[in-house]
Amino acid sequence: MAFAMRVKVPPNSATLAEASHRTFDFFRAACRSIPAIMDIYNLYDVVTPSQLRSTIAAEIRKNAHITNPKVIDMLLFKGMEELSNITEHAKQRHHIIGQYVVGNQGLVQDVATKDENLSNFLKKFYKTNYF
Repeated sequence: MAFAMRVKVPPNSATLAEASHRTFDFFRAACRSIPAIMDIYNLYDVVTPSQLRSTIAAEIRKNAHITNPKVIDMLLFKGMEELSNITEHAKQRHHIIGQYVVGNQGLVQDVATKDENLSNFLKKFYKTNYF
């Protein structure tokens, strides 16, 4: 089921429009590989394909302010390398979950109901030691 995604990397984008076009091509390629990634890493129990698509879009939008075509090409190269590592199963499942499912905000934990009868010390301890 694993397949190697080979994306030919052209030398450099001449204009911002060309770099933007390549960004959309990369997004399409990444979205087309989502079903295979879901199968490879068995992610159906933790995330939906649309949530992964949104995460990819958010990662691309994070760099939307960049206008230098060479920098955009470098970021696209890094993205293509990351995508090929994921599709070639060079990462483990917990890497994918930690980086793209959980993200920077960490696990969202519902501690309101179970912390009602704990001491203040334990509440502070649990608050600072949840991963």
